[in-house]
Amino acid sequence: TNSDAGGLGRDLLLLLFWLLVGFSKNVLVLCVNLLQLSVKYGPIFTIYLGSLRVVVLYGQEAVKEALIDQGDEFSGRGKLALADKLAKGTGIVFSNGEQWKQLRRFALTTLRNFGMGKKSVEERIQEEARFLVERLRNTHERPFDPTLPLTHAVSNVICSIVFGDRFDYEDQKFLTLIHLTEENNELLRSLLAQLYNFFPTLMDYIPGPHQELLKNSEEFRIFVLERVKMHKESLDLSCPRDFIDAFLIKMEQNDQSEFNTENLVRSTLDLFLAGTGTTSTTLRHGLLILLKYPDIEEKVHEEIDHVIGRSRSPCMADRSQMPYTDAVIHEIQRFINLVPLNLPHAVTRDTHFRQYVIPKGTTIFPVLQSVLDDSREFPKPEQFNPGHFLDENGAFRKSDFFIPFSAGKRICVGEALARMELFLLLTTILQNFTLKSPIDPKDIDIAPLPSAVINAPKPYQLCVLPR
Repeated sequence: TNSDAGGLGRDLLLLLFWLLVGFSKNVLVLCVNLLQLSVKYGPIFTIYLGSLRVVVLYGQEAVKEALIDQGDEFSGRGKLALADKLAKGTGIVFSNGEQWKQLRRFALTTLRNFGMGKKSVEERIQEEARFLVERLRNTHERPFDPTLPLTHAVSNVICSIVFGDRFDYEDQKFLTLIHLTEENNELLRSLLAQLYNFFPTLMDYIPGPHQELLKNSEEFRIFVLERVKMHKESLDLSCPRDFIDAFLIKMEQNDQSEFNTENLVRSTLDLFLAGTGTTSTTLRHGLLILLKYPDIEEKVHEEIDHVIGRSRSPCMADRSQMPYTDAVIHEIQRFINLVPLNLPHAVTRDTHFRQYVIPKGTTIFPVLQSVLDDSREFPKPEQFNPGHFLDENGAFRKSDFFIPFSAGKRICVGEALARMELFLLLTTILQNFTLKSPIDPKDIDIAPLPSAVINAPKPYQLCVLPR
């Protein structure tokens, strides 16, 4: 129709303009612009991304007020055209309404109760940490890129929870899954994939990484469907082995439409993808920061030797006696700002917020970076300083501004798992090894590669020396 043609023409002009200005230089300028706009217009303002109207919440007060104090109204998931195309409104991360509530509650309960009568989640992480240490020893002090070893270890933890078992590091299907995950993470950071969210109608006609993303996601889906079929054939209703079993049992017990095969596949993918990229990227960035600051690494070594020693595996009970290590891990998460813009929220009904009325369905950006970088709470936030999370006596200091997992009703489902992995994997690595950089520490650049999706460290190599 003429109106379709007019809309396409308008999108084409907007797209050409965005390409000419470099799409905010891969979003770095967007983050700076949001800061400048907040200085000019205050903590609540509207921007347009393509034709999408977005209300931005900037600063701890506005973000907390929305996500926690008015949590119900702000608990919707905002529209992302690429996510809609991939997930089609199914799963835990991108669904809404009653379906989202049921799936989220089920996932939280299943993850929390996991390990009753079998290996606990903590034991699974400890086991994987031992495999990781063995793999790192085999580098024989030579420089290597830590991306794959860390990704394999973190991914195997979520695999054991979701699929029932870890994979051998050389398993071909596992390596294919990891390759697809890594490739999708790269594709998501690309210009054209990010543009898809703002010009979906037009981008459907343009070849590029967004089309590759869709193809990779279909491969993921086929893999999970195969696993589901295998689980169905050996299912014991009285003894679930993993997340897929628990979901299949729920499907048997409950004819609610939320518990169906499509939601099982998407929820499994959500847990696998979210549980792999985020934690492994945080660890990779954390090791780079420790390479730059060997004095900080040395203090962590001292605390590990004092509290844990060298003869047993670290466990979660150690964390409360290790305030400095805990502060370092918190500061890594604060400093790297993994998901700077947060995943978009939406208001679930017409919402009164301060002096404004926000119409139902409006997309909301509660900017996590604006909270994690607040200089009132974290003096000199652009500097890496574990002291941000220590009091004057060296005890660990909690902060309401620490929200790398977001906050409120959409807080990351895997927060508890991620915290356990970060502590156990990092302490196990540092219990066994001293990190060494092939280049001078002062030349190491710890600033992330900026992205609208996930901030990642620049590629690097390191050596690990047995202690």
